[in-house]
This record gives sequence, structure tokens and C-alpha cells, in this order.
Amino acid sequence: MSVLPDPEPLYELIEALTQLPGVGKRTARRMAYYLLQNDREGALAIQKAIESALQDLQHCKMCNSFTQEEICATCLSPRRDNTILCVVETAADQNMIEASHSYHGLYYVLMGKLSPLEGMGADTLGFKRLLQRVFDYPVKEVILATNFTAEGETTAHYLGQVLKEHGIKVSRIARGVPSGSELEYVDAGTIAWALTERRSD
Repeated sequence: MSVLPDPEPLYELIEALTQLPGVGKRTARRMAYYLLQNDREGALAIQKAIESALQDLQHCKMCNSFTQEEICATCLSPRRDNTILCVVETAADQNMIEASHSYHGLYYVLMGKLSPLEGMGADTLGFKRLLQRVFDYPVKEVILATNFTAEGETTAHYLGQVLKEHGIKVSRIARGVPSGSELEYVDAGTIAWALTERRSD
């Protein structure tokens, strides 16, 4: 039994949706058919929101997270402890730590992790910019909150070595976070415990 080829626009939509994490071809096809058949207004709203985000969002000059302004509200807040800097892989990880209500310092978002096989090295991740951020402000402790995956551990080890060579106090979140897991999918209580029980690296 032959399968009809998808029209080019439909094929491109399905391929685009497969770029989302955890979305395979079958799920992408189901999403595409749903939007086109049942929710064209929703599809247009998604299109508009993506275009707006791409156009209006930039990276914060201090923490590298997403913001509409040059410096984000978190970095500008006088209520944050600017002597502690928490390094995370993604803005989603930063959001999960904020949801735990257990951390009141500042952040630096790497927007990735060391992964040579994917072409992600120290230069790609902008480690020099992170070091400059540490030296430009009165940072007394850097908390490494990268994920407990192989790449996250490698990233934490590398950063820890570099920071300690420059006399910076470095700590690592505790292993209450399960090995191999990502902060984005860990509950807030576990994250709060992992931060409180962090150890010197």
C-alpha cells in the first residue's frame, strides 16, 4: 500500500516540529494535522508568539538569560545577593531553581554544556564571558548547578578547575538530584535541598 507524499508546506511544518525536544515524526505529524484541521487560530497565535520572541528577546548582558532589556530584572533587583552566582545550563533550569524559592543570589546561564561530539566547547559556550562576569562583580562563591548527566558533570568539573585556579570559591549542588537527570524535570523541593546541601568542589 503506497503512502501519499505530504504537500511541501505540510512536510516542512512536520520537519520543523520535530526540532522540538521529545517530539518524533509521528507526534509532529499529529500536531501539524491538529493545528491545520482544528485550530488554525491557535496556529497563528503560536506563529505570532514565536516571531515576537525571536524579534524582542535578547541575552542579558550580565547573566546571559533571555530578556527584553539589556539587563534583566533579576540582575537589576536590589533584593538579590550579588556575591553568589549560580551557573546553570539553560534558562529552563534557572526557572526551576527560582520556583524552589530557596536561592536569592544571581545567575549565569551557559545556554548549553560541554559536548565535543556536538561541537560545544569552552569557546562556543563563552566561558571567557562567564569568567569576566565573575571578576567584574564581587562574586564570593560560584554554585555549579549543571545537570547530573555526563556532559553536565564534565562542564561542572571543567568550570570548577578554572574558577579555583583564579581563587574563586566553588561549590556543587548536592546529589539529591538523581544521577542522569536534568533540573528542568526535578521537583522544587529536591532542588531546594540540593542547593542548601551544596558541597565545596
